[in-house]
Amino acid sequence: MPVLRLLRRVLARLGGAIFVLWAVASVTFFAVRLIPGDPAQAVLGGPGSQASPEALGAVNAEYGFDQPVIVQYFAQLGRLATGDLGRSYALNQDVGSLMLSQLGGTLLLAVLALALAWLLALALATWSTQSGRIASRVGSALEIVAAALPHFWLATSLIVVFSIWLGVLPPISTGGALGLVLPVLTLAIPLAGFLGQIMRESLLRALESPFVLSARARGESESGVRWIHALRHASLPAISLSGWAFGSLISGAVVVETIFARPGLGRTLLNAVTLRDVPVVIGVVMIVAVAYILMTLLTDTVSRLVDPRLRLS
Repeated sequence: MPVLRLLRRVLARLGGAIFVLWAVASVTFFAVRLIPGDPAQAVLGGPGSQASPEALGAVNAEYGFDQPVIVQYFAQLGRLATGDLGRSYALNQDVGSLMLSQLGGTLLLAVLALALAWLLALALATWSTQSGRIASRVGSALEIVAAALPHFWLATSLIVVFSIWLGVLPPISTGGALGLVLPVLTLAIPLAGFLGQIMRESLLRALESPFVLSARARGESESGVRWIHALRHASLPAISLSGWAFGSLISGAVVVETIFARPGLGRTLLNAVTLRDVPVVIGVVMIVAVAYILMTLLTDTVSRLVDPRLRLS
């Protein structure tokens, strides 16, 4: 029975992953088609290229732009099914190679931001739940404000404070550890506010649970009860949401990488949408979807390690 349960779980996850990838590819394909402009013009260098009608006709025939949209759609799905992301219309470069060259910087940014968000959320949640009612209200207010901060406003404010006024951090992320500080803070602070709200509420409920009362009755210290028992269970909702959070961080990199002039998938996606470069847009979105799926599987595994009761489901 455990083997059958595991097999069903694996098949369900695999089917869910395939459905998500198909849905993402389909929505992205048709969404890009709604953007005004001629994709053949993008292949020939954009609206300023002044391409002749003959050249536009040749490009339309070569890339299949003269075919019905539904034919182009199924052709795109066929290529994706074989792992072929196609070639960039604007750059005339293999999309897979382009994604690999830009992926590392964005993943580093997202991983560091997620780690920092967790540290900030843990610190704020533990402080606000053990320092009295006033601290709890202050912590709640800070979490709400942080979660509501738009990335573009926060990035601009950080640049003004730390780059212009204090002059301690570079406004452009051209490389090196210092260049990562402001982009990571921009992504981490709003996420920390969101995770902190969830973690604080879960920690308050856990501290009133029977297993915590039993631990106190056995004479365990308050710090041991809080860190070993309550916080372990309180972290489960935040762990489950970390998969979604990681996907949102990669999506948020579009704004952050543009503002800080940092190379990565975000800037690549923005340029591709502007140029109607469909293969690149679909490639970036598919990478984000795959990252989300893998991170969701990882957080599910971590949740089962933290709470053994989940292994029975």
